[in-house]
Amino acid sequence: MLRPSPYDELARLATPDPDLGPPAYDPATYDRIPPDDDDPGRPSWSPPDHRRRRPRRFGFLVRLTLTAAVCAAFLLPADRLAAMYAQDRAADQVQRSLGLATRPDVDIHGFPFLTQVAAGKLDRVDVAVPDVAADRVSLAEVRATAEDVRIVGDLPTSVRGAVVGSVDGDVLLSFDDLNRELGSSQVKFTGEAGDSVRVAGALPVAGHEVRVRADAHVRRDGARSVSTTVDGMRLDVAGIATYRPGKDRAHSGLRLRPEAAARIADEAARAKALLAVPAVVDRLGVPKDQVDRALRGDKELRELTGSPRFVKQLMKVNLVDVVVEHPWLLEKAGVDPELITALLKLRPPELSEKLSLSFELPRTPGDLRLRDVTVERDGIRADLAGSGIRLGGEH
Repeated sequence: MLRPSPYDELARLATPDPDLGPPAYDPATYDRIPPDDDDPGRPSWSPPDHRRRRPRRFGFLVRLTLTAAVCAAFLLPADRLAAMYAQDRAADQVQRSLGLATRPDVDIHGFPFLTQVAAGKLDRVDVAVPDVAADRVSLAEVRATAEDVRIVGDLPTSVRGAVVGSVDGDVLLSFDDLNRELGSSQVKFTGEAGDSVRVAGALPVAGHEVRVRADAHVRRDGARSVSTTVDGMRLDVAGIATYRPGKDRAHSGLRLRPEAAARIADEAARAKALLAVPAVVDRLGVPKDQVDRALRGDKELRELTGSPRFVKQLMKVNLVDVVVEHPWLLEKAGVDPELITALLKLRPPELSEKLSLSFELPRTPGDLRLRDVTVERDGIRADLAGSGIRLGGEH
């Protein structure tokens, strides 16, 4: 390795020639050159700061974010409190306008609420009203979603009313409520397929419990009502008779139960009392000479009434006209005449009224109507639609 020449040291210490320009930068010796303290105007040298400086804009965004968070922390509770207060006032208005016995639940959607207040219009309001009186029964629930609700007055404190642009919802007539409200008749309602409701239970008639079965068909009746058609009605007096009201003589009428027909056939006195009525003999289809022999002799009577065919024929006889013409016959046959007379007075319209599931919506200022009606497992449900519903006072 070559040793540096002393002449090189002297060359570096010599005064530089101005024509040759500044000396070359030597990293090894540059930092060791002392500052020139003799030149007061020359700034002192300091090493460069290589740290990256953050832009001032980042600090502005941080301050802006913090300010927004603080404002939201104060505005969010205020917005929710105003919405809750408005919901409470709206529930009062709905209850008064519709004459409801139960205060509804009102839920105002949309955030922020105060911007809707400023615009005087609510995008969506859900209303649920339990236990609405509807004619003979009570609707278990009325649910509705109101959209495009124009506020009359100043929210949230000075609301005078509202105009609802459109309403969509449904009403439910619960079978549990029907069973409870019409429970005095001990009749139960259960959903069947389609539009049919099975009715089964008991009715008190002349001091006796009469079992009743029927099918009730529900349908929409106009824009605001649901009506009921009851058919297939059958009333059973245990061990005595079955009564099917109606004009169809092939299926309606009063007929003896197997137990009662068997008792009459086994007891000679009752059998003779029955065979002594020509109308009964005609309906039995037994030859008149055979009946005459049976009435004259016990052996012939036992031959006639002891056969299974006679009991079956006796069960087919419609006793409605016979009872009307010969009321004493029932007592002779061991049947309480007051019970049968009371049964025959139960006409189909009266029975249908007892088993009716009909209801009508409360009247509202505006177009509120029912649409499809369906029978579900829990009850009868009808779709609800409307527009231009006015609530409150001035509009």
